[in-house]
Amino acid sequence: MVEKRVLVVDDDVKTVELVKVYLSRDGYTVLTAYDGVEALRVARESDPDLIVLDLMLPDLNGLEVCRTLRHESDVPIIMLTAKTTDHDKLIGLDSGADDYVTKPFSPGELAARVRAVLRRLPGERGPVEIKLGQLTMNFAKREARLADTPLALTDIEFKLLGVLAREPDRVFSRGDLIEKALGYDFVGFDRTIDVHILNLRRKIEPTPNHPKYIKTVYGAGYKFVGGEQ
Repeated sequence: MVEKRVLVVDDDVKTVELVKVYLSRDGYTVLTAYDGVEALRVARESDPDLIVLDLMLPDLNGLEVCRTLRHESDVPIIMLTAKTTDHDKLIGLDSGADDYVTKPFSPGELAARVRAVLRRLPGERGPVEIKLGQLTMNFAKREARLADTPLALTDIEFKLLGVLAREPDRVFSRGDLIEKALGYDFVGFDRTIDVHILNLRRKIEPTPNHPKYIKTVYGAGYKFVGGEQ
């Protein structure tokens, strides 16, 4: 089996080496970069399976790196930063990150987050392809289309949309969606789901502020209605 490649980006050499030790123990091939410009170069040349990305980087900060990569690929990104406020986390997730780990951190926990994010089982249950209204999702190919337009979804967005679309009209709580789509132990930041739903709506809804596909059920969660309403 081909080893997964993880790119670790941080301007602190000791942090990079520590994370590298733990990820190497898990069998990953670890690539490294120490600033934003180098991170983009290595990511483009090596096509990693996941990126651990520090927010505060010289030359080009982590948010800009994340936004740039999101225009080019759906590689999972775990943001690593000393900033701890909800606002900072929302900015990181809104830029396209899939998870957020704050410093100081346990390298063992970070390694567990990497393992969890890298679990890719989008077609583990249900049909290989579903079609609801103008939305088509092919889980084997990991493709989503709206009418004839391909959707550039992140890994989390694809999984989240898949969970909702497999069971239209079912209301999923944030806890349900965290468990089924995010796939890692959640630590009290349920607005993570709200951010991913917001980003997903921007990509699939004709009018994101008045969604016809992903409806909010106030006090309960979200449901997919297939755009029929």
